[in-house]
Amino acid sequence: MDEKAPAGRLPERDRPWVMRTYAGHSSASATNALFRRNLAKGQTGLSVAFDLPTQTGYDPDHELAAGEVGRVGVPVAHLGDMRALFDGLPLAQMNTSMTINAPAMWLLGLYATVATEQGAELASCAGTTQNDIVKEYLSRGTHIFPPAASLRLTVDVIAYTLCEMPRWNPVNICSYHLQEAGATPVQEVGFALATAVAVLDAVRDCGQVPAERMGDVVQRISFFVNAGVRFVEEIGKMRAFGALWDEITRDRYGVENPKQRRFRYGVQVNSLGLTEAQPENNVQRIVLEMLGVTLSRDARARAVQLPAWNEALGLPRPWDQQWSLRMQQVLAYESDLLEHPDLFEGSHVMTALVDDIVAGARVELAKVLELGGVVAAVETGYLKSALVASLAERRRRMEAGTDVVVGVNRFTETEPSTLTAAGAEAIEQIDPAVEAAAAAAVREWRAGRDAAAVESALARLKADAATTTNLMAATLACVRAGVTTGEWAGALRQILGEYRAPTGLSGGAGAGGDARLATVRERVAATARELGSGRLRLLVGKPGLDGHSNGAEQIAVRARDAGFEVVYQGIRLTAGQIVAAAVEEDVDLVGLSVLSGSHLAAVPAVLDGLRAAGRGDLPVVVGGIIPAGDADALRAAGVARVFTPKDFALTGIIDELVTVIRESNNLR
Repeated sequence: MDEKAPAGRLPERDRPWVMRTYAGHSSASATNALFRRNLAKGQTGLSVAFDLPTQTGYDPDHELAAGEVGRVGVPVAHLGDMRALFDGLPLAQMNTSMTINAPAMWLLGLYATVATEQGAELASCAGTTQNDIVKEYLSRGTHIFPPAASLRLTVDVIAYTLCEMPRWNPVNICSYHLQEAGATPVQEVGFALATAVAVLDAVRDCGQVPAERMGDVVQRISFFVNAGVRFVEEIGKMRAFGALWDEITRDRYGVENPKQRRFRYGVQVNSLGLTEAQPENNVQRIVLEMLGVTLSRDARARAVQLPAWNEALGLPRPWDQQWSLRMQQVLAYESDLLEHPDLFEGSHVMTALVDDIVAGARVELAKVLELGGVVAAVETGYLKSALVASLAERRRRMEAGTDVVVGVNRFTETEPSTLTAAGAEAIEQIDPAVEAAAAAAVREWRAGRDAAAVESALARLKADAATTTNLMAATLACVRAGVTTGEWAGALRQILGEYRAPTGLSGGAGAGGDARLATVRERVAATARELGSGRLRLLVGKPGLDGHSNGAEQIAVRARDAGFEVVYQGIRLTAGQIVAAAVEEDVDLVGLSVLSGSHLAAVPAVLDGLRAAGRGDLPVVVGGIIPAGDADALRAAGVARVFTPKDFALTGIIDELVTVIRESNNLR
């Protein structure tokens, strides 16, 4: 660019944001190879996806890990796995984001130990641990400990990194999952900032951080946001986020340096907004969503990772991830976006939009603070109920056609997609042998270590957990002794306890003006009369470790509105627990929801359990991200119906559930 830039242009082109690909599957060594390929293609940061056992604090050989190992991320059970994950990758020179929450302290301990083994100075290591446990209770479901205890772990990590890893972002406040769980832009901003206030209040009051260092804490807190296809509104949302964050950190925490108050965020655009129907449309959705967090220079994301076009079908392949990376590179390097000042400065339209979001978010934040803060709002079920109600309203608009989703509720006529012509080959396939290998490997690891050192390290961890001592030192001792992920989390479960979050179904809104619902309600009542029961009873079950409960909750709300008595006990249930509930509650139908890809293991386990309990006659239906071939296998195993994301009309699904009950009872 010329030394004197033309009017309306920057004197020097901006540096692009950090470009990441959310990646991890099968094993540490396989994921390491994937990282190397992605970095060679121009990716500038790593974003590690961990599998559900790792996220929820279980080893690969635990009962609840069955069918889940290596599916939605990489399994990391101990220091050896972390060494393999980053083998040959210089951590002192990398910027690494780790999507980990309940065991964030543990994974950071593993990471720091490997970095030290490589000869890196911890003070030079840059990256992020997500470490936002609040949204796990509301939307993602990988929490372990109660809210107050979890917040303590977050504070301990912040205090540790402030001293030892000053370039590390110890917490990444996530509004991303709130949007997927139903949050409006106003709720997304308000609820996320309520979480940030809870974290900063806890740091301020913990006694580990001097008051004069609160600015240093604030400048290392980052956010992880969602960007939907309404990209103009998303630009306004991000500008509103920045304005409120600046205000809160200045007025509530006395941070005077504006650079420390700057709103820093990374983004993944809306994965759950991608469609199974006409999946090629997801490409333009992803591009538009990327614009929402890049067009405004004053509110531009620091890091971006994009989903792949086929995430509604299954696990993306390396080629699919490359396509998403190339989208970022074309925008950053081929377009002139980075040559200009903020495009929206002085825009009356944008100013009005931002002002509306700011005003609404202030109201939402005030509501949470009046309840006693975000922990109280989680424990009372207020936040979860609000999200379930908002998602129900969003689904109502979609079903009514008020909100158009191209290829789903309008413009459904289509030519066959060449992208999906390969069938199962259009997504990444996980070798079933991965799980057995991981289970065998962790048993071998346990057998080869110093048992006395492990016992001593775990005893120290439990002793420290019973006090207010920062748990990072004990965690690092556990890492060095060879403790496993499941053992670390298990020791803390004994002291801190476990937590089952509110389901939020009480806040679910009705289907409003859905005329078809009245007809379905009549069918439900008539079928109950013919069976001689007061009401039809539906058990909604979430087997395994999959915590994505949004779809299950919406089915439960609509079934309840249609006249079903719904039994829903929340997430992370064993097959035995689901079978026991089905028998004890004498239900007419079992509905299983699995979005993690573990359906071929989780569903047959429930079917076998029902047969063993003498209820093999009880019909079972399944919903989730299930490829066509797997759906055929489930039906062959005895599943009555399989629903996938293309089945978006909830009232129609409930009507089909009534049909299943009638068929199983030979009612015409």
